[in-house]
Amino acid sequence: MSENNQKNTQQENPEQNVGRLRQVRRDKLAELQAQGKDPFVIVKYDQTHHTKEIRERAEELETILEVGEDGRTITPEWDTIPADKIVSIAGRMMSKRVMGKASFCNLQDRDGRMQIYVSRNDLGEEAYADFKKMDIGDIIGVKGFVFKTKTGELSVHAKELTLLSKSLMPLPEKFHGLTDTEIRYRQRYVDLIMNEDVKETFKKRSAILREIRNFLAGRDFMEVETPMLVENAGGAAARPFITHYNALDEDRKLRISLELYLKRLLVGGLERVYEIGRVFRNEGTDPRHNPEFTLMELYQAYTDYEGMMELTESMFRYLAEKVCGTTQIPYGDHIIDLGKPFERLTMNDAIKKYTGVDFDAVKSDEEAKAIADEHHVEYEDRHTKGDIINLFFEEFCEEKLIQPTFIMDHPIAISPLTKKKPTDPEKVERFELFINTWEMCNAYSELNDPIDQRERFAAQDANAAAGDEEAEHTDEDFLNALEIGMPPTGGIGYGIDRLCMLLTNSPSIRDVLLWPALKSQDK
Repeated sequence: MSENNQKNTQQENPEQNVGRLRQVRRDKLAELQAQGKDPFVIVKYDQTHHTKEIRERAEELETILEVGEDGRTITPEWDTIPADKIVSIAGRMMSKRVMGKASFCNLQDRDGRMQIYVSRNDLGEEAYADFKKMDIGDIIGVKGFVFKTKTGELSVHAKELTLLSKSLMPLPEKFHGLTDTEIRYRQRYVDLIMNEDVKETFKKRSAILREIRNFLAGRDFMEVETPMLVENAGGAAARPFITHYNALDEDRKLRISLELYLKRLLVGGLERVYEIGRVFRNEGTDPRHNPEFTLMELYQAYTDYEGMMELTESMFRYLAEKVCGTTQIPYGDHIIDLGKPFERLTMNDAIKKYTGVDFDAVKSDEEAKAIADEHHVEYEDRHTKGDIINLFFEEFCEEKLIQPTFIMDHPIAISPLTKKKPTDPEKVERFELFINTWEMCNAYSELNDPIDQRERFAAQDANAAAGDEEAEHTDEDFLNALEIGMPPTGGIGYGIDRLCMLLTNSPSIRDVLLWPALKSQDK
């Protein structure tokens, strides 16, 4: 039974029919192998063009077909076509229409689709019969010339057609595509085949990373790599993943941040460094969080958090123009304006703006907790005024921050690696950029006082002893590096996945990760 004759059966009994169709394809493969035409022995194909290039160079590549006295087009002889007009393209067959002695199929490569005209007169009886047995999903190579059909569609007239790989599993039914979200994430390879917008999202993600590197190269930054398996997972408040290093018979942690090793490089005299890399945080998943995600951190000697604000605003504007072609970025129901100056608010001013509470006038932890009780903000006994300020901001302010806004001057209690503000020792020189209610990056005037740093690590150790699984721990080697001497430094960390969500108008972080975290299928 052929696949074409099973369309109705497939619609009525999809699970049962998939197994039958797989067997049909295996039988076709066995027949090809018996005839000495095994596609899997082919090791290469001379691909000279892609579909996008053919469309862009259509005027140059097109062969104009002559029309005979009877009104029919005359196919030119192969040896009369100039060599520079012959194209070889390769890709997946996405549709096929067999019409006696001549047929059409659609080939999809990395750039898009192209109609292929296939005739028995050009291929010969045997090759044309082989083509008719090919299935949707097969990977083929086509050598021929470019022309326009009577309807004006740019096409490739096949002079040679080669089966390069046999698809043994049917693709999803073409009219409905692949829509099951769970299957899309698990079988991203099928998602990329069936959904062109998904492929474009990941092309744009690649462009974003490329342009980030271009931007930073223009500012004389050096890209580096630091360890993923570490003894002390520091630089952020997060619970790490733990693994065992067999050769050393020691436990190691997967890094939760890039910070502490990059700062060691500034001690070593590398004044502008950055890393784009995976970090791992043992936490749940939601539309903005994945336990394995891409972080970029950069550090610049002899500047502060004001310098990081300028760099960030300039880089976001640059990326929008380069990748999207505009600084007016559509996201959901909003147009995010990356072209105008970003708003700047202290955390306390933001709270005052949206709740009327002025934490600058609050003098004690007890007073802060009383205000939290009045506003039904939950907190823990160990929390200080600084912790409660942060809880207030998360509860009442984040959801209001749609347009780009720098939130500055955080409480010292939630910023263990940041320099104090000279004018207010309860605050630190830190900012977070919020866009569309999301934290997009986190930046500091970096703490380079080893004595102050040791005291803050001690406070974090106390929090850990009290049961805080996300608290940092004292890192003696990092303290030793600071004692060698680190220059005044501005530093920042960017969530690359959220940036990709913003610039691709993607509603979930899973839509910009090729393989997001999912439960095992058997669970």
